[in-house]
Amino acid sequence: MAARGQDDRRGRSGGGRGAGKGRAPRTGRATGKGRSRREPTTRREGGFGPHGAPREPTRERRPDVEARERKPAPLRVKGARRDTTTAAARERSRPAERSIIRRRKRAPGDVETEILRLGGKRGPYLLGQLMDAADAYAHDRDREALRIVRPLTVALPDSPSVHELSGLAHYRLGNYRAAAKELDRFVELTDSVEQHPVLMDCARAQKRWRRVDDLWGELAAASPAPELVTEGRIVAAGALADRGRLPDAIALLAKKAGAVKRPRDDHLRLWYALADLEERAGNNARARGLFDRIHAHDPDFADVASRRRSIGVA
Repeated sequence: MAARGQDDRRGRSGGGRGAGKGRAPRTGRATGKGRSRREPTTRREGGFGPHGAPREPTRERRPDVEARERKPAPLRVKGARRDTTTAAARERSRPAERSIIRRRKRAPGDVETEILRLGGKRGPYLLGQLMDAADAYAHDRDREALRIVRPLTVALPDSPSVHELSGLAHYRLGNYRAAAKELDRFVELTDSVEQHPVLMDCARAQKRWRRVDDLWGELAAASPAPELVTEGRIVAAGALADRGRLPDAIALLAKKAGAVKRPRDDHLRLWYALADLEERAGNNARARGLFDRIHAHDPDFADVASRRRSIGVA
């Protein structure tokens, strides 16, 4: 389904700090009349899961303005947003927002079959609408995607594809309660833990700590693909840190933070989250070692270069 989300997960790292952004202080700036006003601050809640914290909505292109030619989104709508293949792209989209590989072996034809079966005579029209919503989501037009998919949740109440896309669009926009409702329906229809990291982050944003713990337990017990479990582990650790349980959060990440010769993206994300927590706990030597490890494999990962410098590493 619509591209998901490793990868805020625009996100805050293990202890709730932004994984892809530095922590700049709030400052004032002088106006023409000598007065100062504070710079606007970004929303800090949630944003730890595969798609990250909600970004400020970008201005969508007017339909009468000619757009650059681009390929349409693929038929498979159940997944995360487009993968960013370069470090520069990862920085622009924030690390926690990078795509997560689909774990369910579901062909595009299955989505088409699902919609045509449930839609009856209106099936072809509803399928076209779903594809339009998926295309908008894939190109970061989240409000447009939500506007298109919302009527489909009424017309196709038993479609997992529709509820998943709706939930992910709500999540990107920071509508955590609505996102959780849609993704709970997806879980009910599929018995899948595929979107549990996103559900965990929705619960975390609402400070529903018991719900976070329950979802993490389900995800760990199901033991799906390692990348998916890692995302859940990072969210669970962030929730522990939010509750002031910093040692427990560090211990949870440290269990799987061993060095590997060929780290995947999820390894780098876990190391970064752990380094952030170690620095918050005052363990600068450990944090420095983790930032060094990330830098050795990917010097442009998130803001690792500036984080190294901030704790005394050239």
